[in-house]
Amino acid sequence: MLAHDIIIAPVITEKSMAGIADKKYTFKVAKNAGKVEIANAIEEVFSGVKVAKVNTMSVRGQERRRGRFSGYTASWKKAIVTLKSDSKPIEFFDGLI
Repeated sequence: MLAHDIIIAPVITEKSMAGIADKKYTFKVAKNAGKVEIANAIEEVFSGVKVAKVNTMSVRGQERRRGRFSGYTASWKKAIVTLKSDSKPIEFFDGLI
C-alpha cells in the first residue's frame, strides 16, 4: 500500500488545531492501516519529520435524516500522530494556525 493511499486527509477541527502546539497532528487514514504503516507513511510524505507515536481510533458513522428517509454516514479511521521533540513541524498546518 502506498503512503498516499494510507493518509487520506488532515482533520481540521478546533480540538485538532489545539494539539499542534504539542506537535500532535490528526489525519483521516485508511481503515485497514496499522500504526506502524501510518508512522512510515507520515515520515515518507512529509520529509524531515520523525514520528514518536501514533494513536488510532475508529469513528462510526452518524445517522443523518433527509425528510422521512434516514441513513448513516460512512465510518472512518482517525490517527493522532505525535512527533518527536527534535522533529521539524509539518508545514501544511503552519498556514492554518
